[in-house]
Amino acid sequence: MIEIQVKDLVKSFEVGHNVLDGLTFQIDQGERVGLLGKNGAGKTTLFKILTGEIDYDEGQVTIGQGRRVGLISQIPVYPAGYTVEDVLRSAFDRLHALAEEMEALTARMAAGENDPALLRRYGTLSEKFETFGGYDTDVAVNKIANGLSISREMRSQLFDSLSGGEKTRVNLGRLILEDTDILLLDEPTNHLDLHATEWLEEYIRGFRGTVVTISHDRYFLDRIVTRVIEIAGGKAEFYSGNYSFYAVEKERRFQERMKQYEKEQAKIEQLEKAAEQLRMWAFQGMDKTYRRAISMEKRIERMRTTSKPTQARKMDARFSTAEFHGDEVLALRNLAKSYGDKHLFDGINLKIEGGERIALIGDNGTGKSTLIKMIMGELYPDDGRIRTGPQVRAAYLPQIVHFDHPDWNLVENMMAAKRGLSAQSARNRLAAYDFRGEDVMKPVSVLSGGEQSRLRLCMLMDDEINFLILDEPTNHLDIDSREWIEEAVEAYDGTLLFVSHDRYFINRFATRIWELADGTITDYPMGFTQYRQVKAQEEAEKAETPKPVKEKPVTERPARGNKAQQAARKQLTICERDIAKVEERLAALDADMEAAACDYEKLNELVQEKETVQAELDALYEKWERLSEEAEG
Repeated sequence: MIEIQVKDLVKSFEVGHNVLDGLTFQIDQGERVGLLGKNGAGKTTLFKILTGEIDYDEGQVTIGQGRRVGLISQIPVYPAGYTVEDVLRSAFDRLHALAEEMEALTARMAAGENDPALLRRYGTLSEKFETFGGYDTDVAVNKIANGLSISREMRSQLFDSLSGGEKTRVNLGRLILEDTDILLLDEPTNHLDLHATEWLEEYIRGFRGTVVTISHDRYFLDRIVTRVIEIAGGKAEFYSGNYSFYAVEKERRFQERMKQYEKEQAKIEQLEKAAEQLRMWAFQGMDKTYRRAISMEKRIERMRTTSKPTQARKMDARFSTAEFHGDEVLALRNLAKSYGDKHLFDGINLKIEGGERIALIGDNGTGKSTLIKMIMGELYPDDGRIRTGPQVRAAYLPQIVHFDHPDWNLVENMMAAKRGLSAQSARNRLAAYDFRGEDVMKPVSVLSGGEQSRLRLCMLMDDEINFLILDEPTNHLDIDSREWIEEAVEAYDGTLLFVSHDRYFINRFATRIWELADGTITDYPMGFTQYRQVKAQEEAEKAETPKPVKEKPVTERPARGNKAQQAARKQLTICERDIAKVEERLAALDADMEAAACDYEKLNELVQEKETVQAELDALYEKWERLSEEAEG
């Protein structure tokens, strides 16, 4: 059954520029679809069209008959005085209408009416009321609130008093409670911590309806979607798999189009030389060749319709690493911090050594950013001390970026941050971070959150540092920008401490996990995958034999060997690229064998060549398995 059908959709906000330009696709019932595309490609515009929030210029949009669409994009306005509990329970408005009609029918039957139609109507309403969970609303609200970390205290707060992230979380809970047929999710994990994100994933996996999501969270996309629709140039391109499949297939298609383009250009060049020769002969008196030259030139013009395939320009910038001598980068001794009655943590004793890559994780509000600010000297502990090594040179990217001169443009801010830097040098550095043309003359106050983070990184990367501290570095960044910062971090050889809810980023870089929960930090000297296995085992043991919770002792520093793991990860990336190239060669050989099916000699040569390439691929897979084990330690 078709849930959403879009045909030849056109939408523009300014004359001559169509955001959506002939967009066509369909989504069937129960599908899990990821909607991808660069910022500004029209993804959110499409969502607003699907919900009827905005109109479109041309085309057709059809939603399955009787299907209800729910969108998390912007937060609705609720009546003044609404608490979080009121907002959550507004999801049951249709149940309240059913209950009121059932009460009216009950009163009529109690008054003596015995019409069989009345009894049948009551039975139908009662069945609907039960199906929609009318008798279990309290259970449903508690389950959703617990899953999204909406505490009892928060549920009694006024909705208007919440932060933007908290409002998004509550509104997501309300949408889930509505039990809509089609869920449209616009960056649903942006304001969720790990616990809430994983809960949402499990909910979606069990959801009976259709899900379409816009997301830059690659881990989330890999676990949720089974199909990708990419919007580019106002049109749709389709990929039958999750994000990892999309990334590989997109590169394969680009290389295929590039080869076809290069083949056509070579043919055009050959024909141009031939046409030029024919014209020369015609000039020398061979009149018959003139018509052939004209015919050939027309053929050349028809071949010029194929445009050169393009890829997004990658930013090429790296951290400048200062040499570090010694072992200890940072030491925390009996650290404690509270805000009034809110107790964050105490008795923290930890040490960081050179070259380590540590992920600080935990639920929202546990004090992760507070700890980072204390390490940077922006806040002071209530008790204990923080000591950094004598040769440590730190750089810090905060979660919310501030500039001393927000009304200055990008060039002026760069020149103010780097004394002695010329305007042209500042432009050149900004260009390396994809700030070009008139964009560099904008005031920094008008930049998006992701652009401000990118500008701050541009300023940081020129400093020679050996201790890099990042607080939610991938927040508000699109996938291209996330991949760029990951490449920069991969090439950085110093010590890394970062706060993140981006599991893809954590899994790629963390060789040690600090989990902040219940007022203490538990040290896991391992990567994210192994940490998840340990946590799953702990949960399983708790479920089997409930015991009083004991504080886990802080583990001593992990064994050395992180540099070897980092080297293995770099080699693993290279190996994966080699595997992709060899797989492309195999695919090309399969195509050649199909074309040469009637040519025995040629087919025999291709079979032998394929056996050689297959052996090469098998060897690469063995190498990949070995490097994977080394990278995991």
